[in-house]
Amino acid sequence: MHDKVLILDFGSQVTQLIARRVREAQVYCEIHPNDVSDDFIKAFMPKAIILSGSHASTYEDHELRAPAQVWQQGVPVLGICYGMQTMAVQLGGQVSWSDHREFGYAEVRAHGHTQLLSGIEDFATPEGHGMLKVWMSHGDKVSALPPGFKLMASTPSCPIAGMADESRHFYAVQFHPEVTHTLKGEAMLRRFVRDIAGCQGDWQMGSYIDEAVAKIREQVGDEEVILGLSGGVDSSVAAALIHRAIGDQLTCVFVDHGLLRLNEGDAVMEMFEGKLHAHVVRVDASELFLKELAGVTDPEQKRKIIGRLFVDVFKAEAEKLKAGDRGHKGAKWLAQGTIYPDVVESGGTKTKKATTIKSHHNVGGLPEQLGLKLLEPLRELFKDEVRALGVALGLPAEMVYRHPFPGPGLGVRILGEVKKEYADLLRRADAIFIEELRGWKDEATGKSWYELTSQAFTVFLPVKSVGVMGDGRTYDYVVALRAVQTSDFMTADWAELPYGLLKKVSGRIINEVRGINRVTYDVSSKPPATIEWE
Repeated sequence: MHDKVLILDFGSQVTQLIARRVREAQVYCEIHPNDVSDDFIKAFMPKAIILSGSHASTYEDHELRAPAQVWQQGVPVLGICYGMQTMAVQLGGQVSWSDHREFGYAEVRAHGHTQLLSGIEDFATPEGHGMLKVWMSHGDKVSALPPGFKLMASTPSCPIAGMADESRHFYAVQFHPEVTHTLKGEAMLRRFVRDIAGCQGDWQMGSYIDEAVAKIREQVGDEEVILGLSGGVDSSVAAALIHRAIGDQLTCVFVDHGLLRLNEGDAVMEMFEGKLHAHVVRVDASELFLKELAGVTDPEQKRKIIGRLFVDVFKAEAEKLKAGDRGHKGAKWLAQGTIYPDVVESGGTKTKKATTIKSHHNVGGLPEQLGLKLLEPLRELFKDEVRALGVALGLPAEMVYRHPFPGPGLGVRILGEVKKEYADLLRRADAIFIEELRGWKDEATGKSWYELTSQAFTVFLPVKSVGVMGDGRTYDYVVALRAVQTSDFMTADWAELPYGLLKKVSGRIINEVRGINRVTYDVSSKPPATIEWE
């Protein structure tokens, strides 16, 4: 059994980052609402507890408190931002409104040589004071330390920016160690969970496979499972893991809606049927999808049509498998590639201010409609952990680390009406762009431009422009190339691809894809633009 860290969420937008940093320290953790019961905390048996930030004020919102058991559990506690303020108030200190709010970069002086910060600094002042470059986001401040606490950090405008009661292993910081802007934040969180709390670093995907396989076998027994295989990372890793656990008891249904990338359907079949020897039912529904999409230009309507048809087609196949038409006894489980960020959703607790944990159905309510039990083997994992698990399971890195691809596929990368002709042109143009990104190395880093971009793709524009090829005039279609760099997909900058790379991609598309005579590059950032065009 893994050592566990309990993260209590008071409604911060970056609580998931705390969990990711703890997982990166190879320690298992879970996020739960701040208003869980004392009995829940006892049953969870955490080795440490972390209190998140919040938008609220401790002196305005008296019900947004940590459960009393947090202080009585006898384990190390770390309060972050609001977590520090509620720790101060609940343990006898004071919090007050600050007339100098801090939002953004700050330099914090460390005091007292506490175990949390000892030896961790970004630079030292001429006087020898250790300094930390951090990210602040607060309007209130701790104005009086609770009994038993000592000063751990300060800034000129926030005299108590960190505090510690080392006899009880209670620590708190006013800044956010979980964000990348706090340069030594990862080291601090690792120090807290590994050294202070003594958690074992046993949360690793290679060793997790045996544990996950055993869990699936225990859940499923000798019953059969259906999984909707999209070719995306989550469903692919879920399929590989479940197949490792139960082999022929798994049937994957791969709905090909005709809007996949070049040769993608064949690649999925080759991987899962050819290499993993999994049973895959491939349904070619491309004609049905294109027929329903004819004449439709509104992006939202296109998404709804594609989503509805996908569910209808998958449901029909699942009903057959449930009835046992392969000579099997019939499926009892529906597997989905739900991952941890899908599971952590806002609202729904007593206070309505914290995060609640609830099941997130990727295929909207299908388990209930089909009368099947739900199997979600990835629901404890973040995306980076899913990718690491996929590689450990033997899936090729180029599949596992592929850029995101929208569920409606090329349906939302063809602007306006979706036609087979447009999809065929776009597929070939996009394949050239991705091939060149993979092959073109950046001299400074040695990485390919595919690795250096977070998402890259081609968009088909339903307009024609005049061109000249040889001695002839052409009047053909236009495509736009899109490549962005981002850490969180909430904001994104357009990637400054080398001109030589863009020139090569443009030349190849125009020469090799008959029907396209103009290539443009999208230099819009998000915001104001979105990453996808539709």
